[in-house]
Amino acid sequence: MDAAFGLQPWHDIDPFHWIDIFAALLCGVIIGLERQLRGKPVGIRTASLIVMGTYFFVVAAESVSTDFTDPSRIIGQVVTGVGFLGAGVMMTKDGMVLGVTSAAVIWALAAMGIVVAVGEAQTAVKLSVVLVILLYGVDMLENYSTLFTRGVHARYRDWRRRSTDTHSDTSK
Repeated sequence: MDAAFGLQPWHDIDPFHWIDIFAALLCGVIIGLERQLRGKPVGIRTASLIVMGTYFFVVAAESVSTDFTDPSRIIGQVVTGVGFLGAGVMMTKDGMVLGVTSAAVIWALAAMGIVVAVGEAQTAVKLSVVLVILLYGVDMLENYSTLFTRGVHARYRDWRRRSTDTHSDTSK
């Protein structure tokens, strides 16, 4: 009956593949979980949507490409759009620019979606783990040594400490 109306069974989602969709979702969960557990912007939902959305755009572009269209143009537009999204999470506060790491994570998430879309889902999952190791590892280094918290990082830590002290004073 479905075939008579031109509908496909639920399991047939050409040009997309379930294994790639789940890989994109896994990449988003891996990176988003780290961000969410640390109270940073771009948690599990956002990260998963960025990776999956990028995957969908790239695969859809590849499926409609002709001699006159180039899927790399879609990739370029996705990168530009995701850059704009990343810029939205950055802000300035007391002369400091905050959210640059979150913006970079958003770009890396889009890259994971592209990697999945070009057929390298396992590589994307591995790179997601590497990204979490980088984010967590640098945070550990910053907590371990003051050498990693100079300049703007020291000002940010001082600002954050003052902000936390102010909030604890008002709650008393």
